[in-house]
Amino acid sequence: MVTKKEFDHLLYIGDLPLPEDIVKAKSTARRKLVQAVTSEAQRQVIAMMGIETLAMPTYDIARPERFKMALVGGIAAGVFKDGQSVLGMLGRTPTSYPDTMMLVTIGSDNKDSVHTGFGVVGTDRIPSTILESVFDLAVEIGRDGWEGHPLGTLLVVGDSAAVMEKSRQLTLNPFQGYSENEKNILNPEVRDAIKNFAVLDGGFVIRDDGVVLAAGRYIKVDDHLELEVPLGLGSRHVAACGISKSTGAIAVVVSETSGVTRVFQGGRCVLEIHPEQRSRRGATTEDGLSSDDLPAEVAVAAEADGEKAEGKAASKRDDTKAASKRDDAKAASKK
Repeated sequence: MVTKKEFDHLLYIGDLPLPEDIVKAKSTARRKLVQAVTSEAQRQVIAMMGIETLAMPTYDIARPERFKMALVGGIAAGVFKDGQSVLGMLGRTPTSYPDTMMLVTIGSDNKDSVHTGFGVVGTDRIPSTILESVFDLAVEIGRDGWEGHPLGTLLVVGDSAAVMEKSRQLTLNPFQGYSENEKNILNPEVRDAIKNFAVLDGGFVIRDDGVVLAAGRYIKVDDHLELEVPLGLGSRHVAACGISKSTGAIAVVVSETSGVTRVFQGGRCVLEIHPEQRSRRGATTEDGLSSDDLPAEVAVAAEADGEKAEGKAASKRDDTKAASKRDDAKAASKK
């Protein structure tokens, strides 16, 4: 199927090797193959074979969302171009063989493009590693929240001078006073700090090279702008849409209500990523797993079992105390 002219790329999302007849040196499928993997060691092995590779986040998300993340990485890296057709293959997990196929045309401008078509995201000014890092971080925030509570935020990347002019500080800037190396989004400690500071009002302003300039910025939207914000979305999405239209920045917004990550560029929502399941605060099971890591039904059952166990333990303690009192009474009567 992929050997036909209609398909420009075969995107395989998974860590397992493909059959030899697909990856043999001179096959048409081999020339069109792009493999997205979570394992860095596996990515290096595949790259040594001359196959184009993309890095994928390790956290678990649904098939359509993994497909979107791989496409975003490929677009940002310049692998997939506007107008090209990409045939995707993926399985339930990175270590499962493909059981699903998806077809998309990059940059297709139709009513479903936000959900399945994915307009071309990114600019020449913003490196692909920075964009991928911002997208991954936004999806993590949408999925995990903060200490189990739902959390929304806004990250504005690129054209930072114009963004700073069109925004004002709502609170003290926690990133002020640090060196640029100490506040780059590629630094894991900075990513953790952003997750914590996401509870602040306002958004983050990130420079083209990944340096986080500010948190807690109030984004001002020009009144004369005609914005196309999907019905039902709030002020954070309006700000993202507005700043992406009035500047050359890309705005990534996480919905506090649903955990959905939306990317705005040029005043349009060009990408939408849904978390598979939001984390929930709950009890810890006897296996050491939090109910945040379990499906809702299992988490509820675990909490119920915990309550039963506590009830039985309390009953045993009461029985022991009663028996001890009886023994003391008998001993006193003998005396």
